[in-house]
Amino acid sequence: MLLLLDIGNTHTHLAWHHNGQLNGQRDIPTPQLDDPAVGLPAYLLAPRSSLPAPSSIAFCSVVPAATPKLLACAAAAGLPAWQLTHEVQLGVPITYPRPAEIGQDRLANAAGAHALAPGRPAIVIDLGTAVTFDLVTPTGGYEGGIITPGPALVTRYLHERTAQLPLVTDLTTPVTSVIGKSTAEAIRIGAVVGYAGLIQALLDAVLAEFAERGLPPAEIFLSGGAAEVVKNRLRQSARIVPDLALSGLAAAYALNHT
Repeated sequence: MLLLLDIGNTHTHLAWHHNGQLNGQRDIPTPQLDDPAVGLPAYLLAPRSSLPAPSSIAFCSVVPAATPKLLACAAAAGLPAWQLTHEVQLGVPITYPRPAEIGQDRLANAAGAHALAPGRPAIVIDLGTAVTFDLVTPTGGYEGGIITPGPALVTRYLHERTAQLPLVTDLTTPVTSVIGKSTAEAIRIGAVVGYAGLIQALLDAVLAEFAERGLPPAEIFLSGGAAEVVKNRLRQSARIVPDLALSGLAAAYALNHT
């Protein structure tokens, strides 16, 4: 039994992995990662009737300050902890010029995309606090990507940098009309519809460049909280894999422990 953790800026996503399956997925607020009551120690030390205790931990992190907290929790529980970095085997090479700069969650996404679509170009769109595109090709492996703010950052910035605009947090309810009848509704339309348009424009540009290089059709993966909203507004078919980074983490762990 392997415990997987994807440590993000806002939340840490975790799941148990056994016999090729993810189980018990849940989120912990990253600032509370080492909290004994609600953080990782609660899951490592409290008895669980449905899941056996893990034998080791695999993790990736984009929050350097959280890494020692996780390692301390693992040590207290007597568990070895393995970290996915640019120096481990991912199943694909890294041709990005400065691999140490790549977020570990993005490397996990690349490993997951390769495991699900081996030998094919892959475009991973991770729709979190920041939106990232990660681009994998059969010859170049992990080549690089794109980073842009997520819709929650946009609405928060509008609220914080203006005197009268409210903070809008509902970004999942479908938009039925693009004519806003209130300030909050107008902001929500701009974030939801305009955000999907941004994703479409970036996706079109990537696909055009892939076509110019003579690459076969790419598999498009969507992950993150806004995946369903975006999928319904894209012209291309995309596959939603909510736990792609965790699946990639498990695949990379297996490659490095054979």
